Amino acid sequence: MKRLEGKTALVTGAGRGIGAAIAKKLAADGALVYVNYAASKEAANAVAKEIEDNGGKALLCQCNISDYDSTKEMIENIISKEGAIDILVNNAGITRDTLLSRMSEEDFDVVIAANLKGVFNCTKHAAKVMAKQNGGRIISIASVAGLIGNIGQVNYSASKAGVMGMTRTLAAELGRYGITANAIAPGFTKTDMTDVVSDKIKEKMIASTPLRTMGEPADIANAVSFFADDRSRFITGQVLSVDGGLSIV
Repeated sequence: MKRLEGKTALVTGAGRGIGAAIAKKLAADGALVYVNYAASKEAANAVAKEIEDNGGKALLCQCNISDYDSTKEMIENIISKEGAIDILVNNAGITRDTLLSRMSEEDFDVVIAANLKGVFNCTKHAAKVMAKQNGGRIISIASVAGLIGNIGQVNYSASKAGVMGMTRTLAAELGRYGITANAIAPGFTKTDMTDVVSDKIKEKMIASTPLRTMGEPADIANAVSFFADDRSRFITGQVLSVDGGLSIV
């Protein structure tokens, strides 16, 4: 029997990159995975199709997670169909990178809305259901930028530091209901976001990483898999850096 057989998982921002890898891994572990997307239905559908072609189970769910009411409706729809939600992976996120001196109020607000308020929205509605179930796993994707900062990412770094603080508080509040809350802080990982970074910056980041390489989305997905099942039953309130050692130098 697969580790997550009979479990229902929601992965936000699952149409590409790290989110897609997480969705595929949880499905391979046996979970029914809801593949969330905001606008890129074609990409999300491709992820769901790949899961099903490999013998897994996946369904699409469209929602802009920065919208409170829409997020509530998404969670309620999942519950009405499945009767439960066992795993929430808060992965969706955006960047609007620029130096503070050039950063507009909109640049700041839209990143906080997606990356931090989106985690609040999803967790608020899912945790209520998990508490009634007497169990659940909340896993949020933070970033090494939230640990050590990064030039040109005041908004992004703040949002991810907020996710880590929220995770620790959630662990304290929700533990009595058998719910664990943990976060993962990826380092420099090969995704669409890093594809647009210049080779010079990539070389600099790799040189500053002790393992001298970039991470793969699968590295993050494997960590999520660990937090999603009973291997991590006695771990909560933790932030796991999956960054090749970047945060220690």
